[in-house]
Amino acid sequence: MKGARPLTPEEIQTVSQSFSGKYAVRDKCLFLLGVNIGARVSELTALQVGDVWQHSRPVDILTLRKGTVKGKKESHFVPLNATAKAVISELMSFKQMQSEDTKPGAYLFASRKGSGRLSRVQAHRILKKAYEKAVLTGKVTTHSMRKTVANTVYSATSDLFVVKEILGHKNLSTTQQYLGVGFEKLQEAMETLDECNFNNTLHSTQGQTSTKIVAFPKEARRKKGA
Repeated sequence: MKGARPLTPEEIQTVSQSFSGKYAVRDKCLFLLGVNIGARVSELTALQVGDVWQHSRPVDILTLRKGTVKGKKESHFVPLNATAKAVISELMSFKQMQSEDTKPGAYLFASRKGSGRLSRVQAHRILKKAYEKAVLTGKVTTHSMRKTVANTVYSATSDLFVVKEILGHKNLSTTQQYLGVGFEKLQEAMETLDECNFNNTLHSTQGQTSTKIVAFPKEARRKKGA
């Protein structure tokens, strides 16, 4: 979603601890898998057990089937890191404890109603509630998970082609528009303002607060008046 911002490592930790209730494990795993593979929420909810769990263990490379990805024309492959594999193992243990269907064709994120899958709308509500409980500010949505992966990978590699492949974009231009300037770089740039002394801070004079105005140099004044 355009405008959705990525999450910081601290926010990820806080959100992961914000799920509660009978399905807290399922909901937490949905979130943590999202911030580790960069899939769209509709792709996450479309996952089947056989996509992530084979030979009694997590797969090394996840295949997002072409019928579930945007455009539905090509499959998309994502290597799984250690965290993603641990999340899948935890979710499978939860499903077994809940006596949920764990056959290859069963949905990974099952709804409370039975054999059906968790819908995109339900996933949105679950994550929105967790974001609110974590007291996150700014525009955070289900797409923030995907933005987080994109920005984290780009910050680590500075390689748009790598980000493009992970996100499954067809064109590099889409990745460039999607990613823009690395979010961490924006944060660093704004934080440098704290280190600059513009001599226009509020100060107290005889018990009253006033603002000291910064005067333009003569050259600047002439340009400004031009």
